[in-house]
Amino acid sequence: MTELVIVGAGPRGTGLLERIAANAAELLPADRPLAIHLVDPYPPGAGRIWRHDQSPLLRMNSMAEDVTMFTDERSTLDGPVRPGPSLAEWAPRQEEFAPYREVADPAVRAELRTLAPTDFPTRRAQSAYLDWVFRRAVAELPAHVTVTVHRDTVHRIEGPADGPQTVRLGDRTLAADHVVLTLGHLDSVPHPRYAADARFAARHGRFHLPPAYSADAADDLAALAPGEHVVLRGLGLASVDLVALLTEGRGGRFEPTGDGPALRYLPSGREPVLHLGSRRGVPYHSKTGYRLQGPPAPLPRYFDEAAVDAVLATGGQLELRRDFWPLMAKEIAFGHYHELFHAHPGRTALPWPEFLARYDRHAWYSPELAALVAEAVPDPADRIDFERLDHPLAGLELGTDEELQAHLRGYVTADADRRADPAHSADLGAFLALLSLFGRLPRVVASGRLTARSLAEEVDEWFFGYFSFLASGPPGFRLRQLLALSEAGVVRFLGADVRIERDEASGTWRASGATVPGHHVTATALVEAYLPKHALARTLDPVLGELHRTGRIVEEVVTDPDYTHRSGLVTIAAGDSRLLDPALGGAPHPRRTALGPHTSLRAAAAFARPRTDAPGFRQNDAAARALLRALAALPAAAPALAACAR
Repeated sequence: MTELVIVGAGPRGTGLLERIAANAAELLPADRPLAIHLVDPYPPGAGRIWRHDQSPLLRMNSMAEDVTMFTDERSTLDGPVRPGPSLAEWAPRQEEFAPYREVADPAVRAELRTLAPTDFPTRRAQSAYLDWVFRRAVAELPAHVTVTVHRDTVHRIEGPADGPQTVRLGDRTLAADHVVLTLGHLDSVPHPRYAADARFAARHGRFHLPPAYSADAADDLAALAPGEHVVLRGLGLASVDLVALLTEGRGGRFEPTGDGPALRYLPSGREPVLHLGSRRGVPYHSKTGYRLQGPPAPLPRYFDEAAVDAVLATGGQLELRRDFWPLMAKEIAFGHYHELFHAHPGRTALPWPEFLARYDRHAWYSPELAALVAEAVPDPADRIDFERLDHPLAGLELGTDEELQAHLRGYVTADADRRADPAHSADLGAFLALLSLFGRLPRVVASGRLTARSLAEEVDEWFFGYFSFLASGPPGFRLRQLLALSEAGVVRFLGADVRIERDEASGTWRASGATVPGHHVTATALVEAYLPKHALARTLDPVLGELHRTGRIVEEVVTDPDYTHRSGLVTIAAGDSRLLDPALGGAPHPRRTALGPHTSLRAAAAFARPRTDAPGFRQNDAAARALLRALAALPAAAPALAACAR
């Protein structure tokens, strides 16, 4: 019996299992039985982040039709494509998809029955979908492959590179021919930048919350008193979740005003006063609530494999903004203008073939391209302007706090209106082109050609932050709710370039923004409204921590004469995702693999939009095929490595 241990049974582990099932018939002979052990303290399929046990107020930021765990006709894989339903296709017709099991929670059952393709589901609905995907993957394994789930935590992995591995759980030991770490989103000891505020809070009996996953932070928020002034640093998804938990989660209600989509907030009286600020000073753009109005753009066109090859063929070190961003920006704008010209031709002044022929000829930053766009797209509101999008409050100075609140309410209203109006579907065209970049971005990073500073400041900081701001925001109704909370005085905006200082005399924080010079607010609580960023040197995951302490994994560190970048990610081989092991001279470990957001292969989400040739699915397929080949090649006489309880 050959043994495989997969540590982490959430969406990434489930996706790997699905690919093992898809490839086993080809790569694992029937006379080589395989026992798979999945280890996770949380439910298989959903894992920690998507577990059912969380507030029903917490939502996905994707529409139901945009969530799938399955490959399709657009997937470019070496293994077989195994189509399956998206969340939207599965939810109302669960009985048609084996293996069927009724969802236990009646509230989730009711949601799934009425879930529309363009709804933004609760995370508990996604939990039910992931549970079914896991059970389907298990059911599709061939008869000589078995699965055992261990609701436990792995603390240590030991063993030689050329022999069996010992996997130590809380109360037992598993032996394995190969171990895969699909650990998902992980926690770390808070970054030192938060230590001073934590000590300040402890000295003065105040509340400070470091970055945390919303479902895990819900109990901590109970310490915030009604009416207490709280600063939330960050205006992304974590902030949106925390605001929901501190308002609706405390008994407040939203009701229609009768004036279009506008809402009114009816406080419960238990809410704190929330002061929201960030570097940009505005919430993430909401997701669009409509579909493309024209045909999909043929992507990629400018940032394709040939274009990446051409840049990589140049000499010297490369920078993302200088060498790749012009191609990436032109790709995004192509998606935008393709939709504008095809779906809304009345707002354009040239035929599409003429525009495209001239667009092809000019570089992104050239005056000729700018002149072409100005000629062909008369209304500036229909043109894409990346700098304006990135810095919406740049250069704005207002005289009073009330002017700031009014300005931000106007900005949020305009954004919510635009993202709900199919007349602006060019924004969705740009979003889809932006998503397409991730098909080639991992290759750019893995090439080793980017300078350390570019990788740190332009990839890990700027690009992923910009992507999240433009494309990974909340559902539109969350912005309507934020407006209602602002009008009710429960939420106050701080503006751009927020600064937070500690006042030892009063034991309070003073928060200010650059948009209203000289204005500040005083708060007795500070919440870092960001999702945690995993850092290997500070990891709270026991098995990664042990492997790091014993020198068997290595943090991705990129160094050049001018800069050193420590990404906090675990370094893996680009081709098959095996862990690089310092004890083997930095070579891939033959019996250890890792997949997921804690690894150096960036931009590979565990689930994806249908028909986008998702990089995560390609990575899962490559890793599964490499695993099966390695397991099938083991000597037939090797001793069985059965799980043994202690």
